[in-house]
Amino acid sequence: MKILHLISQHPESTGSGFYLQNIIRQATADGHQNFLIAGISGNRLPQLDCIKAQSCRFVHFDQGRLDYPIPGMSDVMPYPSSTFGTLSPGQLATYEQVFGEVIQQAVDDFSPALIHSHHLWLVSAAARKLMPAMPMVTSCHSTDLRQFLQCPHLRDRVLPHCQKIDRVLALSGNQADKIKQLYAIASQRIDIVGGGYDETLFTMQQKDNSPEVQLLYAGKLSFAKGVDVLLKSIQSIGKGRVHLHLAGSGTGEEEQYCLELAAKAGVSVTIHGRISQQELARLMGRCHVFILPSFYEGLPLVLLEALASGCRILTTDLPGCRELLGDADADLVQFIKLPVMKQIDRPEPEDLPLVEKRLGEAIHAMVARVRVSPSPAPKNIHAITAQFGWKAVFGKITLAYKKVLSS
Repeated sequence: MKILHLISQHPESTGSGFYLQNIIRQATADGHQNFLIAGISGNRLPQLDCIKAQSCRFVHFDQGRLDYPIPGMSDVMPYPSSTFGTLSPGQLATYEQVFGEVIQQAVDDFSPALIHSHHLWLVSAAARKLMPAMPMVTSCHSTDLRQFLQCPHLRDRVLPHCQKIDRVLALSGNQADKIKQLYAIASQRIDIVGGGYDETLFTMQQKDNSPEVQLLYAGKLSFAKGVDVLLKSIQSIGKGRVHLHLAGSGTGEEEQYCLELAAKAGVSVTIHGRISQQELARLMGRCHVFILPSFYEGLPLVLLEALASGCRILTTDLPGCRELLGDADADLVQFIKLPVMKQIDRPEPEDLPLVEKRLGEAIHAMVARVRVSPSPAPKNIHAITAQFGWKAVFGKITLAYKKVLSS
């Protein structure tokens, strides 16, 4: 079968991009032919090992008709970007038109049997509007739900067409409920397929009994991810007890503030910047504890990658995190309770000290646990990770493809 894959942003820099790449790998392994359309910045072509360059077509931003930074599904991206909420009506119309032209050309040249798009947002809506009879599925990644809430003035561009997509692929039951609520899509057209991790790359590593417990955060350096809260909370740990690794990047004032906090954290902090999946796997193999202090997530697959690498986990008590790790052994995972969230992805300022206190206490407790036993029991890790291989996930996606094609 010929599958046209569609994503509006860089396919190699975010969680949804890694998700897309793994789908293409599995589709190729199952004998399908794949073609990719993606947004990129300027002429900086992505380095993808899952698909050949001649099977890709890119929408170029920062030049020509799209002479502004590529809009990100998150308002803070790990590369220069703009936000959908600040685009003018003219820019939005051109955005939809240019993507539409590239989609039409790809359909003419590739003749796909099915479109698999990512995010219930503008590009998926444009594809459905342009190709109303083409079988189509769309993967939700939660950032699209956040844009839907943050940009109510764009809903008329999104809702009528996304409601006509044949099947929507949700990462979790909680996310499926939100899709039904926000988009009024019937539950019969939503498949919960989950997410996976690369079992060949992220593997169990025995941890050293080192003087400093190695802590790791990987993701965007942004306030929505809680990086500033993490950096403030470790100030209470004490010098020489832990070494914090920050892998990832951000943009603008939020990244700069996080870097300033790291410089005066009072403990050892290493800034790794953006790293490849291979480098991340090696880093996870060295670290004892992975910390995800985020205030908004869909299904954070990085938790599976860290757990499979032998890390214990500290994470905020979000539905997606619970859905992945709620059954984990108490030795492996500790959840940080969040206050009532009045904003989508940030507690109220007066509640932040409480989160810092809870996270700091949890780090203290986890460091003590690592001192006693640097490596958790592999059987407890396998009990969680065994169900999340990409082959199993793509099997569920394939069933959704068959439902669409048969109807």
